[in-house]
Amino acid sequence: MALTICRYYKFMKPFSTNKTSACPLNQTNPLGNSLNTVNSIPIQLGNSLRRYLSMDHFESNDNRPAVSKLSPQEVDVILRANQYTHEFHEGSSVKSYDSNQLASNKPIEDTRAEASCLLTTGFMFGVFDGHGGSACAQVISKRLFDYVAARLLPYDSLLGYKNTYKKEPRRLIDSYNDNVQFVDDVRKLYGDSFDRFLNDLANEGAVKNFEMPDAMEKAFLRLDKDIGDEALPKVEKERVNLKTMSVAMSGAVVCLAHVDGPHLHVANVGDCSAVLGSLSETDTWLANKLNTEHNAYHRAEADRVLSEHPASERRSLLRADRLLGQLAPLRALGDYRFKWPLKVMRDVVVAAFGEGVVPPEYRTPPYLTARPEVVYRKLTARDKFLIIGTDGLWDVVTPLQAVRLVGEHMAGKVTLEPLILPRRNNITLSEIETMLKRRREGRRTKPRDANAATHVIRHALGAGEFGLDHVKLAKLLSLPDDVVRVFRDDITVTIVYFDSEYLRHCPA
Repeated sequence: MALTICRYYKFMKPFSTNKTSACPLNQTNPLGNSLNTVNSIPIQLGNSLRRYLSMDHFESNDNRPAVSKLSPQEVDVILRANQYTHEFHEGSSVKSYDSNQLASNKPIEDTRAEASCLLTTGFMFGVFDGHGGSACAQVISKRLFDYVAARLLPYDSLLGYKNTYKKEPRRLIDSYNDNVQFVDDVRKLYGDSFDRFLNDLANEGAVKNFEMPDAMEKAFLRLDKDIGDEALPKVEKERVNLKTMSVAMSGAVVCLAHVDGPHLHVANVGDCSAVLGSLSETDTWLANKLNTEHNAYHRAEADRVLSEHPASERRSLLRADRLLGQLAPLRALGDYRFKWPLKVMRDVVVAAFGEGVVPPEYRTPPYLTARPEVVYRKLTARDKFLIIGTDGLWDVVTPLQAVRLVGEHMAGKVTLEPLILPRRNNITLSEIETMLKRRREGRRTKPRDANAATHVIRHALGAGEFGLDHVKLAKLLSLPDDVVRVFRDDITVTIVYFDSEYLRHCPA
């Protein structure tokens, strides 16, 4: 394998595999490695080369040198370390969700969040893929849901909430698997920003024709604006706050799903993806990818960027399929070194970090937007689950492969638990017979993992020519820190299961 890589490098100049390419800020940056470059492979091949190296050249072979001899039990411990499952009470379209993460970067730059809305109906699920460090992804994963939830409040509810927010804080959302809290000074700063946001919403007045896409879009944009404002000194010669500046200078892409009864909205910024798993009329699995990635590989998105700047910048805007030759996603939260006016860059950022922080050919900012594309889908009883994943998942598995893996897991998972009959008195013998047949069929695909997200990650990384390849999987999980990014990215996946009975009988 090493010989194959060396032959290729001999004729290619290496570039960074990170979403942000190498920047001189690394050498003098007090934010640590927030803009650090880990590895280099030719960017022209991108994900294809990574898949080529990790899949085609990692087949089982008893003669290959072992990187590690992880046992199946040790592999289980690694894969299950971050898995999480939550089940909901009956009476909603969301039955449960499974989630998991597998790190490549240390610390991991992906984050995730899941919550139910307390003052409105519905659930939110999100994955956040950071770049240039983990700061931005960590912060927005804890703040974005509140901004969206506030935008969804009816005007009377908004006024009531705003008037009691400072005196008797009430939560807008109930978060799950949330074990991290902001430090006191940052919490106060973010609270003040949110209070101003509530005041601005109240001053806007009642919305006559509420539209969900518009509400989600404005929530994304307002949070991104607050991130930029919080990083800048409020008075001249005030020192830069490194905590807030680290958030603004790093960046994150986001895929957020809001589910309310049969109504599914997916808001996407960047290159995460959401895929709906459905059964066809012939009971075969269908994968419906709900969003388009915002990168240079999609012509419409590249044309959008080019149209927003003078023709004189066409050659410099998208070099090596990256924004100004540095950033892979063409939409993101944070990344203010691609957004701030040149004067702010010179007076604040360059003064603190040096000239190298300014991207080349930086003439007519902003070059980057946090505006999401919002897609709507009305769910039916044939829509079984939603997979939301960062690009580390989609680098190694296609949408249809992921849907089939989850479908296979659903069929086999029933054998891991005792048979429980539905809580109704009119169940028939025919229905019970059908349930028993499905359990018998499921025994053929009985999974190793109870968590479907873990199942997907295991098979996405360990798939071999004749099924799951333990040797390949063990090697991918035990690669040294200095090379692991060549073979795989951080992976985060959340699988949301829908209640078919609810969707079959719920009102429009």
